[in-house]
Amino acid sequence: MSTHASGSKKRALYEEGCRHSERTKVIYNCGNDRPPYIYADRSSQVTSEMPLDLATLLSQPLVAFTIELDNEYAHRTAHSTTMQRRTGAPNRGPWLTSFAMYANCLQFLGESPMPVRDLERLARSSTNLDGMRRWGYIKLSPPPEKPNSKRPNEGWLIELTPAGRMSQASWRTLPQVIEQRWRDRFGTDEVSSLRAVLYQVNLGLDLAYPDFPPILGYGLFTRGRGPRAERSMPPLTDASLTTDSPLTALLSRPLCAFAYDFEQHSPLSLAISANLLPVLDHSGIRIRDLPQKSGVSKESIAMAMGILTKAELVEIDSGAGKTVRLTPRGLAAQRDALQLLAQVENRWVHHHGKPTIQRLREVLEPLVQKQHHGSPLLLQGLKPYPGSWRASLPEIQILPRFPMVLHRGGYPDGS
Repeated sequence: MSTHASGSKKRALYEEGCRHSERTKVIYNCGNDRPPYIYADRSSQVTSEMPLDLATLLSQPLVAFTIELDNEYAHRTAHSTTMQRRTGAPNRGPWLTSFAMYANCLQFLGESPMPVRDLERLARSSTNLDGMRRWGYIKLSPPPEKPNSKRPNEGWLIELTPAGRMSQASWRTLPQVIEQRWRDRFGTDEVSSLRAVLYQVNLGLDLAYPDFPPILGYGLFTRGRGPRAERSMPPLTDASLTTDSPLTALLSRPLCAFAYDFEQHSPLSLAISANLLPVLDHSGIRIRDLPQKSGVSKESIAMAMGILTKAELVEIDSGAGKTVRLTPRGLAAQRDALQLLAQVENRWVHHHGKPTIQRLREVLEPLVQKQHHGSPLLLQGLKPYPGSWRASLPEIQILPRFPMVLHRGGYPDGS
């Protein structure tokens, strides 16, 4: 397909989504006793005073918890990284990946090989199987009835390598380690309250969503696009959670449910709508400043810019200081996204009940907004160990408003 045809298709998709979005003011029923917030109509400006939406309130604790997990795993295990390759250091183990690759792949593998379709059924998600094979964690082989099959598919068998088995064992205990650090940092009662309300919300979900946000697909969508890409979720009874389930799963399943609802009614993914649209405006911002303003990697931003450009939602200057600005169509998309976030939360209020969503906000808002010595407490556990790959990156100043999980290793900020 030509670039022009691809862009036309994306513009048509966006315009179709616009026809389904409401053009009136949307009341943001936060589920608590304060006056309902009224989101902007199409003539008003998007401002930073708007309340944090539920997707952000669920995402930022999940991303922070995951980065802490990743840092601890990297500190404790032998692994290889791009930084080691550049410096000529010897490979010490399999390629380093994020917790997402354990949560949606390694945790479900046992002693015996299993068909790929069974793994995806258990995980309720696909994963980067070719990457996991190349990185040294799994082995893929054709089924006995088709020994000459050359291209891996859902019928192929997947099994852990020795390195994969060691990785699985290392990951398994780390969520409890990080949760104890959170209890020490935020308070035991606060974390227990978080667990309790998240468990209540999970009980109210109709379907069993993934235990961690899946790798984003075409268009950076969580749910996929088209009848073959979009994965149907099994009923909750097929993969129920318990009060002892990892915090990552208790946070992830409602977040995935929110994303699926949002993306069912949106021409843009929640990853783009939450992370990029809020930091863009009509006057322009340097592209190189977007990672620090959005909390996601420059690789993620490059992918998102391609999507937004083809849909004619942004214009990018070609000068040395490369800036990006929202077009009139992009400004409308920005406001539509805010309205849709409010609509989804209002549906949650009706589905889960006002007291449950009120309690969810009462627990999540202090967790996200609490400060210590002038910086968010969520960020204070994210300092990487010296010599690690994250230690070579700028210090994290802001967290993504939705996990940007890419095929590059599953890191929640797209790194």
